[in-house]
Amino acid sequence: MSTSENRQNTRAARNAWLLSTPALVILTLAATGPLMIMFVYSFLTPGKYGNVEWQFSTDAWRGILFTRDIFDNTLKLADAHLTIFWRSVKLSILTTIFTFIVGFPTAWFIAMRPPASRALWLFLITIPFWTNLLIRTFAINQIIRNEGLLNTVLIKAGLIETPINIIYTDTAVFIGMTYVYLPLMVLPLFAAIDRFDLRLLEAGYDLYASRWQVLRRIILPIVRPGIVAGSILVFIPSLGAYVTPRILGGGRQMMIGNFIDLQFGQGRNWPLGASLSVLLLVIVALTLLVYVRVTAPEKTDG
Repeated sequence: MSTSENRQNTRAARNAWLLSTPALVILTLAATGPLMIMFVYSFLTPGKYGNVEWQFSTDAWRGILFTRDIFDNTLKLADAHLTIFWRSVKLSILTTIFTFIVGFPTAWFIAMRPPASRALWLFLITIPFWTNLLIRTFAINQIIRNEGLLNTVLIKAGLIETPINIIYTDTAVFIGMTYVYLPLMVLPLFAAIDRFDLRLLEAGYDLYASRWQVLRRIILPIVRPGIVAGSILVFIPSLGAYVTPRILGGGRQMMIGNFIDLQFGQGRNWPLGASLSVLLLVIVALTLLVYVRVTAPEKTDG
């Protein structure tokens, strides 16, 4: 390559970077700016009436797992915080597992439909996204509350005598998040199954494999990228859910998102809320790192 061509390529690359500079600056300020503010706030001292005092302190990070006794000022485990963390992780994992159990056969059914009707089924799956999350959560509330549709039908059918108390429990939050995030599992699974070569199933059956062996050794390994992608798309928003636990949990079944909101509101402990926000970001980043590591071989091998 001649010197003039090298200069032209260098000039073109420099111009491309200059043209993209405004967008990069906006993205940097809009994306990393608020995160840096939260990171700085997590090392400051809480103000008396909210906000922060500009005094360095690591109490907020310590306060995630420990709290000081009001009598002797000794450190002890923050049982309430650990309970909230455990509930958030537990419900997020259960939501991810159950959306996969329901979403996999749903995605398989849609992928096996004729191309003419496949678009209709995908359209039906995406309809819930047309409605605000708050409205969908209130709809679930009207179904599972004591005087709701579910208990009314069961009582009139003679299956129960008194309403089943579901609302304001972990079960209610789990049902709500499963309903809300189910399409996020179905769509990646459909994308993976749609590329599946059905001749591999015939080859498996020709080799006398059982249905369970075909599922475990042929189908699941091939559609694994879709499973991982769907699990990530469900687990991450479930872990930081706010609206669904707030409405269906009634403020009693608190999750990490509600706990962060409490610190910036009634708790007036902005550094603790900031440290919890950064911790949640780290958990999400680690989860995405697992996704990248799992899907890297598939992308490399084409």
